[in-house]
Amino acid sequence: MDVSRIRALRGPNLWSRNTAIEAIVRCSEEESQIGQLPGFEARLRMLFPAIGEHWPIDSPPQNLAQVLEVAALALQAQAGCPVTYSRSTATVEPGTHQVVVEYSEEEVGRQALALAQELIRAAADGGAFDAVAAVSRLRDIDEDLRLGPSTGSIVNAAVARGIPYRRLTQGSLVQFGWGSKQRRIQAAEVDTTSAVAESIAQDKDLTKTLLLAAGVPVPIGRPVSDADDAWAAAQQIGLPVVVKPQDGNQGKGVTVNVVTREQLDAAFKAADEIGSVMVEKYLPGADYRLLVVGKKLVAAARRDPPLVIGDGRSTVQALVERVNADPKRGDGHATPLTKIRIDDIAIASLRSQGLAPDSVPLKGQRVLLRNNANLSTGGSATDVTDDVHRDVAARAVAAAQMVGLHICGVDVVCESVLRPLEEQSGGVVEVNAAPGLRMHLSPSYGKGRNVGEAIIGHLYAPGDDGRVPTVAVTGTNGKTTVTRLIAHLMATSGLRVGMTNTDGAYVQGRQIDSGDCSGPRSARNVLAHPDVDAAVFETARGGILREGLGFDRCAVAVVTNLGEGDHLGLNFISTVDDLAVLKRVIVRNVAPNGYAVLNAADPIVAAMSVACPGQVCYFAADRHHPVMAAHRAQGRRVVYVEGNAIVAAQGSWRERLPLAEIPLTRGGSIGFQVENAMAAVGAGWCAGLDWDAMRRGLESFDSDAGTTPGRFNVMDYRGATVIADYGHNPDAMRALVRAVEAMPAQRRSVVISGAGDRRDKDLRDQTVILGAAFDDVILYQDAAQRGRADGEVLALLRDGLKDAARTRCIDEVRGEFAAIDTALQRLQPGDLCLVLVDQVQEALEHLQRRIEAAAVAA
Repeated sequence: MDVSRIRALRGPNLWSRNTAIEAIVRCSEEESQIGQLPGFEARLRMLFPAIGEHWPIDSPPQNLAQVLEVAALALQAQAGCPVTYSRSTATVEPGTHQVVVEYSEEEVGRQALALAQELIRAAADGGAFDAVAAVSRLRDIDEDLRLGPSTGSIVNAAVARGIPYRRLTQGSLVQFGWGSKQRRIQAAEVDTTSAVAESIAQDKDLTKTLLLAAGVPVPIGRPVSDADDAWAAAQQIGLPVVVKPQDGNQGKGVTVNVVTREQLDAAFKAADEIGSVMVEKYLPGADYRLLVVGKKLVAAARRDPPLVIGDGRSTVQALVERVNADPKRGDGHATPLTKIRIDDIAIASLRSQGLAPDSVPLKGQRVLLRNNANLSTGGSATDVTDDVHRDVAARAVAAAQMVGLHICGVDVVCESVLRPLEEQSGGVVEVNAAPGLRMHLSPSYGKGRNVGEAIIGHLYAPGDDGRVPTVAVTGTNGKTTVTRLIAHLMATSGLRVGMTNTDGAYVQGRQIDSGDCSGPRSARNVLAHPDVDAAVFETARGGILREGLGFDRCAVAVVTNLGEGDHLGLNFISTVDDLAVLKRVIVRNVAPNGYAVLNAADPIVAAMSVACPGQVCYFAADRHHPVMAAHRAQGRRVVYVEGNAIVAAQGSWRERLPLAEIPLTRGGSIGFQVENAMAAVGAGWCAGLDWDAMRRGLESFDSDAGTTPGRFNVMDYRGATVIADYGHNPDAMRALVRAVEAMPAQRRSVVISGAGDRRDKDLRDQTVILGAAFDDVILYQDAAQRGRADGEVLALLRDGLKDAARTRCIDEVRGEFAAIDTALQRLQPGDLCLVLVDQVQEALEHLQRRIEAAAVAA
């Protein structure tokens, strides 16, 4: 079994909406029937018994590719990953399969696939495989990579509201929303919280000064320089005291209820390891954490210090180990509780109780392991949200606002939160930025609180999903022009537009990336830009195959058309029907309140309507087309041509857009540009653009080299017409021929090459079509042959001209620019030359230089 071309599909893809690992698996004839591998299944189940839980009973795996699929999914599931989807599909190549397995963390998915291969090899060869170690390894990777409970709760709340998110790092830095509506968090800290506020919260002494000024009760205390100074401060303040770092968090280095010099020395040492030390008055009572979000108290918990209860037989060490065996306790923040540690602080606490780690407490005796109650040091939490007195809540909110924190963990010590702090000598002992949320999400006792929802509610108003209008455009021909036109219509409407296409990525008309940017990476970059109010993405087949979509869903999906020349034969996309399944990925991922804008005249495109979760707007030149007529009769949206205008209609409502006022169509004479304009009008309509703004946009958009480079750019050269276009498949050739035949010319010539990654038939068909319409054909070889031998593409193009009905002159020229110059030299006034460019920008610049030189010479 050979596994190759492993890809991570990071967005909605050909197979599903789930993130997944995809691999190409080639099996030998023997491996294609596992029944021909004696004892294989029995050894597989023996090596990894849990695979039986995922083994399909109704359709058990028949080949090793299917076994790989099941094993990779089962390994992740056993590691605790929330994955359920997998698939194995035979390709047109015998023995070759595409295996797809869902993942929740990419690295875990990749490792699971590799471990599944090891398992299969061991089962096939009679070797060993440590399933327990494999699952443990995956679990460790997953715990290292997945979001912690605090950040995870916020992300889950965003997902529940349909707000998109993107992890910006492997840590807790997360972006919610798109473009100008984006917000960011770092764990439980929001982007509007200033570094100044965070700095204040870290300075415990400064925080106390500010809170005191705001009328919030706090314990008296001061910073200290050494252990002797700490003891002197304790004497001044009055025992008992609390010793803690002046700049700390998560309870690290905090010791409470210090009453002796010995305890103080140990406490000072622990705090000094963290940073500067301060001593403050110990407030009697329980330790409470109050969570403030914005201007509201959203949760409260009583925190109890780590303790064990004696059974009269076990040592303290054994009791701690027993408590730590609880699966809810872990070493980090991934679990609701943290394991109890026996360290210097714990030993000092035991000593104050007359105990040691090897002591055996009496049955029922409560043994404290430390006095502070932070969850990060092994404490437990009890929800008391419903018990908090309104005055206590008001003090907590005042503390958060005085420091400047939008999400704040306020630590309070008092006898009870049922009464105001002032009535019981209670106080605020600490204010924390980026507070942990575990104690509120999964308290040891009491009701869990969905604090993530409160934080998302602080970031986004009700009904706001953080999305900007997003349009995805795909098809065989016209998609770049349609993308550019939709972006222009949106910009004319006053929106700041981000756009990606095969020419680059743009924000407000400024190019931020060059080259082919029609893939998911460029889409994600645009959606991360803060100056984007709307986005339009050309969505090419290659990006969907490589990685999936760069967004989870779009407001509008446009499919222009489908043709046979669109890279068929590559990546197991062999037929137009295969291509349709791939292209309709954007249609399947339209928002429920969105639209798919589909070409009704293309039956394969029109049939995509059944996959759309939203509504459909059809476009076609003929309003009497059966699909158009039926759709309009149902009161749904259609765009068509009537007389000399494009018409948008729904029920009895109509909007007319005269073709004479749409320069892109040259008064309606260029059929494929009329189709492009209809598609863009449909998209703008479905995106909610204003009709007056769309009229202005259509009137100001032309197919010149600056607006739509390489898309039917018409130029004048010494009285002859020169058209530059990037058409590169048979359907494009047919559309171009129809357009050119509508333009007067004495003699017609064409300059053409071909992409080496197209099928032989597609290359021949292009010149068969052109040979019936042009008098002269000049062939040139592309700069990149894409795997073809030198001269092979030219031979196929010439072969297509052997029975040409019109072409009489055929030339072969080495190099694109030389071919253009040859064609220009032959032109006479009144002639027409179609240049099918390869290097779009360079060829257009070359043409412009020749035109300018001719103008100077004249």
